[in-house]
Amino acid sequence: MASSGVISGSRQPALSAAQSLELRPWAAADAPVFLGAYQDEQIRRWHTRRPQSEAQVREWFDDYRQDWQSATGAHWAIARSDGEVLGRISTRGWNFDDGIAGVGYWVLPAARGAGVATCAVMALSTWALDEIGFCRLHLDHSTRNHASCRVATKSGYLLEGCAVPQCWSGAAQ
Repeated sequence: MASSGVISGSRQPALSAAQSLELRPWAAADAPVFLGAYQDEQIRRWHTRRPQSEAQVREWFDDYRQDWQSATGAHWAIARSDGEVLGRISTRGWNFDDGIAGVGYWVLPAARGAGVATCAVMALSTWALDEIGFCRLHLDHSTRNHASCRVATKSGYLLEGCAVPQCWSGAAQ
């Protein structure tokens, strides 16, 4: 069973991922890249909550730090070893009583199709299941987002809760 005690009073960790990727907490210097990501047509299509300024992005980063401190979620930049930001990944909706949490992500256009999202989801899932102790993660996304469906499948998430084959709401256990 997951325990908020693992998080309590600790610093949010950086996580290593395949392809020399690192999941690291967001820094104020990342605000321009983060804001720019929401100008991308695909990110805008699938993510309807969008920041309007770098100042608002920095407020979101403050909220992300608060999520960690309150043990309700965690948010990371997906970055190369040289610090270049390639995307975002998060886990939210932490329920320590039931041992469940949700996963969400996006990657910048230059990182798509290279396995970046899959590597990040796998690293986050391993951390959440093995180190934090969640027993179930869910990854909900639009069934029309075929790229995200491929990431979920490659990351080991299973199709479930669907009346039709096209419906995809993955869960890793």
